Amino acid sequence: MKKTLIAAVAASFALVGAASAQEVKIGVILGFTGPLESITPDMAAGAELAMKEVSEAGGILGGTIVTPVRGDSTCIDAAAATAAAERLITSEGVAAIMGADCSGVTTAILQNVAMPNGVVMISPSATSPALSTIEDNGLFFRTAPSDARQGVIVTEILRGKGVNEIAISYTNNDYGKGLADSIETNFKAAGGTVTLNAPHEDGKADYSAEIGALASAGGEVLVVAGYLDQGGKGIIQAALDSGAFDTFYLPDGMVGDSLPAAIGADLNGSYGALPGTDSEGAAIFAQLAEQAGFKVGAFSPESYDAAALLMLAMEKAGSTASADFAKEVLGIANAPGEQILPGQLKKAIDIIRAGGEVDYVGASAVELIEPGESAGNYREIAIQDGAITTVGFR
Repeated sequence: MKKTLIAAVAASFALVGAASAQEVKIGVILGFTGPLESITPDMAAGAELAMKEVSEAGGILGGTIVTPVRGDSTCIDAAAATAAAERLITSEGVAAIMGADCSGVTTAILQNVAMPNGVVMISPSATSPALSTIEDNGLFFRTAPSDARQGVIVTEILRGKGVNEIAISYTNNDYGKGLADSIETNFKAAGGTVTLNAPHEDGKADYSAEIGALASAGGEVLVVAGYLDQGGKGIIQAALDSGAFDTFYLPDGMVGDSLPAAIGADLNGSYGALPGTDSEGAAIFAQLAEQAGFKVGAFSPESYDAAALLMLAMEKAGSTASADFAKEVLGIANAPGEQILPGQLKKAIDIIRAGGEVDYVGASAVELIEPGESAGNYREIAIQDGAITTVGFR
């Protein structure tokens, strides 16, 4: 009888301890459906790896565990993305958002949900130059560089290969137009010719009209500033089928294993670039990702870093309230302080807790410039033997 009572009391204490454990939720809003659905699972896995690392090491703020809650941005449907963000904030009670992914839905969430509710967002992949100057009340950051920087990289690669004339087909949204305009401006400034810079819509069954116009304009290379799982893939396939182009430049939204798998050998010889670095942190992250069972794809390092910055800023502020920790993000991301790499988040928390400073370098060599975006490192790739291979870094 006595043993039974002791066991019951012990059990009750265990339940009280479990109930008193603190939790903070972070939203993971990415396009799990839509034109980037083949790369977003690895992006989410990257962010959730950082949260798991922190929680298993004891959490933030003296024992607060971090729980991810997913929402589907769709990448292209602003209304659906807004609804997903509203659910995460009002129903799930997330304290911050890791996301969104595509620029248009990121803008919609920021303006319609995050700002009215005072919630911090860090996007790993929204790259529209318009986001550099958007009103954000100090709540928006991104670990991806602006496409103003990508336009320079595209030009350097193309001109370095001796390309003088290009045509551009871009997805008809904020991301596509911003990137296409940046490429055109930089390519012309470098002495090149843009024969046509024209939009395409995602989700069409037939792109023959778009390819007809691009073929008439001509060009040595077709730059496809689109999405690898929808319109961008359709444009490339239509161009190959008609013989209009046989070499394509692939910006960040077009880089993923699903594209060479879908197109086949005809994509060999095409090339491009996406944010990436050959830093020590990138190598460590690749090992951690392999152990966790996911691939280092486009923007998965930036997703890990976005989640890490959110948690370390909370620790620095001593609060999970956005009004408190938003002002700490830039300081955590930059010098001075002890450099922090992937797998060292507990070390960072311990340093902050002891009153020290950290310089979060992370998986993507994080360095945030005003107004809170990555300065920009790029991994140059080529399609060889039906696979994406790394050519170098810029």
